[in-house]
Amino acid sequence: MEIIRKTKSVELILSQFSKDANAISTVDLIEKLNSEINKTTVYRILDKLEYSGVLHSFLGLNGIRWYAKCKNCDKSHHSDLHPHFQCTSCGKVDCLDIKMTIPTIPNREVTSPQLLFQGKCERCSS
Repeated sequence: MEIIRKTKSVELILSQFSKDANAISTVDLIEKLNSEINKTTVYRILDKLEYSGVLHSFLGLNGIRWYAKCKNCDKSHHSDLHPHFQCTSCGKVDCLDIKMTIPTIPNREVTSPQLLFQGKCERCSS
Protein backbone atom coordinates (compact mmCIF):
# COMPACT_ATOMS: atom_id res chain seq x y z
CA MET A 1 0.00 0.00 0.00
CA GLU A 2 1.24 3.48 -0.82
CA ILE A 3 2.24 5.56 2.17
CA ILE A 4 0.01 8.59 2.54
CA ARG A 5 1.32 11.50 4.54
CA LYS A 6 -0.92 12.00 7.56
CA THR A 7 -1.58 15.69 7.07
CA LYS A 8 -4.32 17.53 8.93
CA SER A 9 -6.50 17.39 5.81
CA VAL A 10 -6.05 13.61 5.42
CA GLU A 11 -6.85 13.10 9.11
CA LEU A 12 -10.01 15.23 8.82
CA ILE A 13 -11.27 13.18 5.88
CA LEU A 14 -10.40 9.83 7.47
CA SER A 15 -12.14 10.88 10.69
CA GLN A 16 -15.40 11.25 8.73
CA PHE A 17 -15.17 7.57 7.72
CA SER A 18 -14.41 6.53 11.33
CA LYS A 19 -17.63 8.14 12.60
CA ASP A 20 -19.97 6.08 10.46
CA ALA A 21 -19.88 2.77 8.58
CA ASN A 22 -22.06 4.18 5.80
CA ALA A 23 -20.70 5.54 2.54
CA ILE A 24 -20.20 9.30 2.26
CA SER A 25 -20.74 11.33 -0.90
CA THR A 26 -18.25 13.86 -2.15
CA VAL A 27 -21.00 16.47 -1.84
CA ASP A 28 -21.48 15.67 1.87
CA LEU A 29 -17.73 15.63 2.58
CA ILE A 30 -17.21 18.99 0.91
CA GLU A 31 -20.17 20.45 2.80
CA LYS A 32 -19.01 19.08 6.20
CA LEU A 33 -15.39 20.15 5.74
CA ASN A 34 -15.79 23.38 3.75
CA SER A 35 -14.55 25.59 6.58
CA GLU A 36 -11.36 23.52 6.98
CA ILE A 37 -10.49 22.10 3.52
CA ASN A 38 -11.17 23.44 0.05
CA LYS A 39 -13.04 21.36 -2.51
CA THR A 40 -10.00 20.67 -4.69
CA THR A 41 -8.05 19.28 -1.74
CA VAL A 42 -10.95 16.99 -0.78
CA TYR A 43 -11.05 15.51 -4.30
CA ARG A 44 -7.26 15.12 -4.43
CA ILE A 45 -7.12 13.32 -1.06
CA LEU A 46 -10.05 11.04 -1.95
CA ASP A 47 -8.28 10.05 -5.17
CA LYS A 48 -5.09 9.23 -3.25
CA LEU A 49 -6.96 7.24 -0.59
CA GLU A 50 -8.76 5.23 -3.25
CA TYR A 51 -5.58 4.64 -5.22
CA SER A 52 -3.89 3.42 -2.04
CA GLY A 53 -6.68 0.92 -1.20
CA VAL A 54 -7.98 2.80 1.85
CA LEU A 55 -11.31 3.78 0.26
CA HIS A 56 -13.38 2.56 -2.65
CA SER A 57 -15.84 4.60 -4.69
CA PHE A 58 -18.96 4.07 -6.75
CA LEU A 59 -21.59 6.17 -8.49
CA GLY A 60 -24.92 6.68 -6.78
CA LEU A 61 -28.12 8.36 -7.88
CA ASN A 62 -27.68 11.46 -10.04
CA GLY A 63 -24.08 10.51 -10.85
CA ILE A 64 -22.76 11.54 -7.42
CA ARG A 65 -19.60 9.69 -6.35
CA TRP A 66 -19.69 7.96 -2.96
CA TYR A 67 -16.77 6.63 -0.91
CA ALA A 68 -16.55 3.93 1.76
CA LYS A 69 -13.76 2.25 3.70
CA CYS A 70 -12.08 -0.74 2.09
CA LYS A 71 -11.48 -4.06 3.80
CA ASN A 72 -8.22 -5.87 2.97
CA CYS A 73 -7.50 -3.84 -0.18
CA ASP A 74 -4.21 -2.41 -1.37
CA LYS A 75 -2.83 -0.28 -4.17
CA SER A 76 -2.61 -3.15 -6.63
CA HIS A 77 -6.03 -4.73 -6.02
CA HIS A 78 -9.41 -3.77 -4.58
CA SER A 79 -10.50 -7.10 -3.14
CA ASP A 80 -13.73 -6.12 -1.38
CA LEU A 81 -16.06 -6.46 -4.34
CA HIS A 82 -19.64 -5.99 -3.13
CA PRO A 83 -22.85 -4.20 -4.09
CA HIS A 84 -24.16 -1.02 -2.49
CA PHE A 85 -27.66 0.07 -1.47
CA GLN A 86 -29.03 3.61 -1.71
CA CYS A 87 -32.32 4.57 -0.07
CA THR A 88 -34.48 6.59 -2.44
CA SER A 89 -36.28 8.22 0.52
CA CYS A 90 -33.55 9.35 2.96
CA GLY A 91 -30.53 9.00 0.68
CA LYS A 92 -28.54 6.71 3.02
CA VAL A 93 -25.95 4.62 1.16
CA ASP A 94 -24.21 1.57 2.58
CA CYS A 95 -22.10 -1.38 1.53
CA LEU A 96 -23.89 -4.72 1.41
CA ASP A 97 -22.05 -7.67 2.89
CA ILE A 98 -22.80 -9.92 -0.06
CA LYS A 99 -20.10 -11.87 -1.89
CA MET A 100 -20.12 -11.39 -5.65
CA THR A 101 -18.37 -12.98 -8.55
CA ILE A 102 -17.80 -11.00 -11.71
CA PRO A 103 -18.56 -13.10 -14.78
CA THR A 104 -15.94 -13.50 -17.47
CA ILE A 105 -16.87 -11.47 -20.52
CA PRO A 106 -15.27 -12.64 -23.78
CA ASN A 107 -12.78 -10.17 -25.27
CA ARG A 108 -13.23 -7.74 -22.36
CA GLU A 109 -11.43 -6.90 -19.12
CA VAL A 110 -13.62 -5.57 -16.31
CA THR A 111 -11.63 -3.11 -14.20
CA SER A 112 -14.33 -1.34 -12.23
CA PRO A 113 -17.52 -3.33 -11.62
CA GLN A 114 -20.35 -1.52 -9.85
CA LEU A 115 -23.71 -2.68 -8.63
CA LEU A 116 -26.11 -0.30 -6.90
CA PHE A 117 -29.43 -1.43 -5.47
CA GLN A 118 -32.02 1.28 -4.90
CA GLY A 119 -35.12 1.20 -2.75
CA LYS A 120 -36.15 1.95 0.81
CA CYS A 121 -33.86 1.30 3.77
CA GLU A 122 -34.88 -0.41 7.02
CA ARG A 123 -36.01 2.91 8.58
CA CYS A 124 -37.92 4.22 5.56
CA SER A 125 -39.70 0.96 4.68
CA SER A 126 -41.40 0.56 8.06
